[in-house]
Amino acid sequence: MKGGLVAYQLPELVPTIIVYQYNPDEVQRQLRLRGSGGGGRGDANRVDGPPEETISFTVDIDAADQLAQPDQNAVTVQNGLHPVIAALEGLLYPAYPLVIANEAMALAGSAFIQGEQAPMVLLVWGPRRVLPVQIESLSLREQAFDQSLNPIRVQVEISARVQSYRDLDITNPGYWVYMSAFTQKEVMAAMNTFGNRTGIQGLLPI
Repeated sequence: MKGGLVAYQLPELVPTIIVYQYNPDEVQRQLRLRGSGGGGRGDANRVDGPPEETISFTVDIDAADQLAQPDQNAVTVQNGLHPVIAALEGLLYPAYPLVIANEAMALAGSAFIQGEQAPMVLLVWGPRRVLPVQIESLSLREQAFDQSLNPIRVQVEISARVQSYRDLDITNPGYWVYMSAFTQKEVMAAMNTFGNRTGIQGLLPI
């Protein structure tokens, strides 16, 4: 099964789909408690919503297989990996038509400018981990080029922050994607049988 990123520029419902050519060997996840701050002694375990979660991984993209069959991969032969690089970079950009419209209105002296938002991105990492994320950073290392200086081998380091129900409005589809993942996490935790729990049950104070 391939992992990937699915980006929706709402309200448009036709997504940009970026499938990993090779699944990352490693995914780093960092969860940080979102404390409520302040409060009395009775609020020691109080939290302000779910933890802040950041997911980082590295994706390798290589055009060698496509270049070995040029008749079937004319786009890659002419452009190298520029299209997939542009798709990845587009995850951090607002919609191009909206930018052009805002620039035109600004030049016309309009005081009304529409808010520019990056796409809603879903990280798809198997059936049990589909999460709405905001891409925080991309680091691209272009490692090889063709005769036209098109990149043909690229390593991309991706850092993404999971967007929770505290970040998304209930009308946003990403809200329900997160709640589905949250529900599945509860189901997985209930299935936990790792190790032998009987040895510690007798030590429980309550």
